[in-house]
Amino acid sequence: MSTAPAPARTGSHDVLRQAVVAVSAVLALVVSTIGSGALGGTPIAEAADGALSASATLVAPGGPAFSIWGVVYTGLIALAVWQLLPAHRGDPRQRATGWWTAASLLLNAAWILTVQAGQVTASVVVIAALLVVLVVLFGRLLASRPTTRVEGVVVDGTVGLYLGWVSIATVANTAAALKQNGLDTGESGWAVAVLAVAAAVGVFTAVRSRGRLAPGAGLAWGLAWVAVARSEEGRTTVAVVAGLASAVVVLATVAARVRARR
Repeated sequence: MSTAPAPARTGSHDVLRQAVVAVSAVLALVVSTIGSGALGGTPIAEAADGALSASATLVAPGGPAFSIWGVVYTGLIALAVWQLLPAHRGDPRQRATGWWTAASLLLNAAWILTVQAGQVTASVVVIAALLVVLVVLFGRLLASRPTTRVEGVVVDGTVGLYLGWVSIATVANTAAALKQNGLDTGESGWAVAVLAVAAAVGVFTAVRSRGRLAPGAGLAWGLAWVAVARSEEGRTTVAVVAGLASAVVVLATVAARVRARR
């Protein structure tokens, strides 16, 4: 007769991890409020002389794309609350990912403050570090399946969406820094190449994650708004490629998901 596994023993290190994730989430939320223009801050699109505005480079998503941050932050706060529950204190997945989650939140806050200070080049270093952390975090989540649907949405879904959006945000941020440093990023050929790479990353992520919807959704959303922004500017070639890149990511994600279910 089989017996249920004994509950994982918890200790002060688990309580500390939970507390750090929760505090980091609150800090990230406060700093994001500053980055929205509230509490005396400058909106990100206007900071650094508009280097990160929707029209700054050919790979910058249109303004409405950034509304996704509202969904991401809501998910991150929900994740922080969820992992605080005593039942999740010794959760193996949280032990494997909690500190990485906290690191992503702190880097998120650091990125906003760096942009607010007008340091666009330095912000590329920060967002690149954030992207690496999210890749590791998402990879660790893929190592095991969520035990409940709520965990799947709150933890895996939030991190996946976060990763997908930061992927395209890193592209836009890098292009803005190159432009600010005098390098020409206004050629359609350059933008097309970058968007093709973004689509390839999306396809790889879809295959690697066996069709997890959230990362594909975050990346496809950003690419679609690049298409909208360039269409409004009359940059037809870039708009079409961005739209196709978004469609490729969506199709690859759906195909990988269907294949995994079979």
